[in-house]
Amino acid sequence: MAQKDRIDAFGAVGLTGFALLFAFNQVVIAVVNEGLQPVFFAALRSAGGALCIWLWMLARGLPVRIAPGTVPAGLLMGVFFAVEFVCLFVALDLTTVTRTSVIFYTMPVWLALMGHVLIPGERITGRKGAGLALAFAGVVIAISVRGGPGGAASLAGDLCALVAAMAWAGIALVAKASPLKAVRPETQLLWQLVVSAPLLLIAAVAFGPFLREPEVIHWAGLGFQIVVIASGGFLFWLWILSLYPAASVAAFSFLSPVFGVFLGWLLLDERVGWEIGAALGLVVAGLVLINRPARA
Repeated sequence: MAQKDRIDAFGAVGLTGFALLFAFNQVVIAVVNEGLQPVFFAALRSAGGALCIWLWMLARGLPVRIAPGTVPAGLLMGVFFAVEFVCLFVALDLTTVTRTSVIFYTMPVWLALMGHVLIPGERITGRKGAGLALAFAGVVIAISVRGGPGGAASLAGDLCALVAAMAWAGIALVAKASPLKAVRPETQLLWQLVVSAPLLLIAAVAFGPFLREPEVIHWAGLGFQIVVIASGGFLFWLWILSLYPAASVAAFSFLSPVFGVFLGWLLLDERVGWEIGAALGLVVAGLVLINRPARA
């Protein structure tokens, strides 16, 4: 598919489904963390995902090779991937889920700011800035009213969540503004998974025992993470990122915490009131502003 200057119907449907999948993914992570240490779990996911992507490329006859001039960018992308997940898990250990979610999902703001400086053609207009503000306001409303998250807020935890959000934006920036933009999404993802797996495994040593009495459901959740999330999900995100403007793609990440609140109501019997409708309205309004075609 040719590159597009805005999100069309296909992109909107695909990114909305992606956001819903990753909202459900939070439920899976919560279950698996009961049996596996979180950072060790992330290392296993990266290793298993790398194997799946490698087999996928072999099956499709895609070249598994390093393109000239892409090694620095590939290593940087993999480091960003590892930093993102280490910081995210540390943040969730130090501060509340609500605060972590609000800060972590500011990623589109950091990507838009980075893209404004480093990616040609992705400058922040007044309309896009207003759309990002509206969508972020919707996310704040949706997740700030969730009842009783455990843990105590801390400055260190908030800073970890902020670094995780910036690392996530860094991945998207490297994918769009480095020599890796010329390689297939499978190769980009393979860089992230192969580089991050050993880094995450080393980091996991600092977080205690690797196993927490795992059962079948925990290993099944790990398999879901490897095949559906780390392989298929991330690959789809990188592919869609290669087609549409980075800031517009990133803006759909605002839907993940909103869907997370909905799934919390549906699966965990959490309270849902007027504020959820208001949050969804703000997110939709923000996405319309971000993706509306510019006037000639």
